Amino acid sequence: MNIISYSDSALSLLPPVVAIVLAIVTRKVLLSLGLGIVVGALLLNDYSLTHSAQFITHTATALVWDDGALNAWNLYLLGFLVILGMITALITVSGSSRAFAEWAKQHIRNKRDAKLMTMFLGCAVFIDDYFNSLVVGSIARPITDRYHISRAKLAYLLDSTAAPVCVISPISSWGAYIIALVGGILTAHGFADTGHLSIFIQMIPMNFYAIFALLLLLCVAMFTLDVGPMRQHELNAQKGELFDESKGLPPGATADLPEVDNGKIAGLFVPILALIVFTVYFMVASGADALAADNLPFSVLGAFEKTDVASSLFFGAIVGLAVTLVLTIIQKVQWDLIGQGLWVGAKSMLPAIYILLFAWSIAGVIGQLETGKYMASLATGNIPFALLPAVLFLLAGITAFSTGTSWGTFGIMLPIAADMAMGSDTVMMLPMLSAVLAGAVFGDHCSPISDTTILSSTGASCHHLDHVMTQLPYTLIVALISLVGYIVLGFTESVTMGLIAASVVFVMSVLVLKVRTNRHLSAQ
Repeated sequence: MNIISYSDSALSLLPPVVAIVLAIVTRKVLLSLGLGIVVGALLLNDYSLTHSAQFITHTATALVWDDGALNAWNLYLLGFLVILGMITALITVSGSSRAFAEWAKQHIRNKRDAKLMTMFLGCAVFIDDYFNSLVVGSIARPITDRYHISRAKLAYLLDSTAAPVCVISPISSWGAYIIALVGGILTAHGFADTGHLSIFIQMIPMNFYAIFALLLLLCVAMFTLDVGPMRQHELNAQKGELFDESKGLPPGATADLPEVDNGKIAGLFVPILALIVFTVYFMVASGADALAADNLPFSVLGAFEKTDVASSLFFGAIVGLAVTLVLTIIQKVQWDLIGQGLWVGAKSMLPAIYILLFAWSIAGVIGQLETGKYMASLATGNIPFALLPAVLFLLAGITAFSTGTSWGTFGIMLPIAADMAMGSDTVMMLPMLSAVLAGAVFGDHCSPISDTTILSSTGASCHHLDHVMTQLPYTLIVALISLVGYIVLGFTESVTMGLIAASVVFVMSVLVLKVRTNRHLSAQ
């Protein structure tokens, strides 16, 4: 098959646009993603039905078997999802979730405390965004359910801590990847004197989207700022409808499981703690092995840079499942209940797995179309230098939204941003790189084909498109705040002035949202 390149054509945007628009209009995610894949295959194969069918078959097969070997990354991640579903179900069967909810009722006084606790856990578990969304969701869901917080709000709490925290944390899979990528770019441009970790730390206050996404989330948790579709979801939750029941059970739901009466809080915390500890151990160990294979000295940061995230999640989950099984056996839970929990838990993850498989497939199609390169090429026109940080933020956002990957956007857009800075003013190198990081997270937050968004829905046990649509107003508000900051930064060449301008807009936005919220509350 002769694959046609669309790196210089707006047609490369067609498959993601078809998938995203149809998903929003029809509310059928798999159908929409499938049609996007078909459109992309037809474009790549010059509208030949035979070659397009062969291409789709090869793309689907490559999710499991690629280049003569198993696709370990995908299989490990899917295995992690299945095992985490089993762990969550066993914790439910053992009564530990209910025991934790009862404990929380005595110690967590209200909805605000439940939301703040979820946000705190999301910030504390910063080693990886997948891990963050799924594990924190498992811990927080019994508490947020107890206080009638909608699953859509929980998904927003998970998603808006996962990527924003990971992107500004050096000791995380994201931080290590960014440090390696930015370090290589700067070295190639002759900036070899400054340490890569020091550069990353300097860039943290320039990542306006991550900073203000977390600050807005804090205000939403503190002041109940429910805007757009989120307001209706929260009203429904007050009536006991935590998710849209007309759409069936969401991914990760285990509502039909029985619970024994002698559950203990330890039955929840000990397995989750084992999962966290051993996942971190396997991440460091796999990174250390990779460093040794390359004859490089060991360092924690170097280990995170080289780590195999997917296998670490999988093996950490196996240890967590073993610990959970031991605890349920010691608790003398009946074997038929344990078997039922394992089966229902694994089955509960199937909707998320289906969406992930389709999202990965369309990501492969979009990669072949070189949609990201087309988006990046738009930044190379005659753009005023002062607007470059803002333009890069927007282009990175659109690229991540279209491709569903922030990491892929980093890889495409960061080198271009560096080249543009070298061709104009090297003082703006780090702000422009930071604008790309911020924009990529923004686009990832908005995209229904983003794996992080999908897994946040799964962690919250929320219908996927409900999460996308309820989170969208918040992401757009933060994007507008960030855009103002980058415009001011570009004209003043001062990060401080950019932060001040963005902070002013942030305070104004929160005040407006607070007034609107009070008006709606008084009208009820």
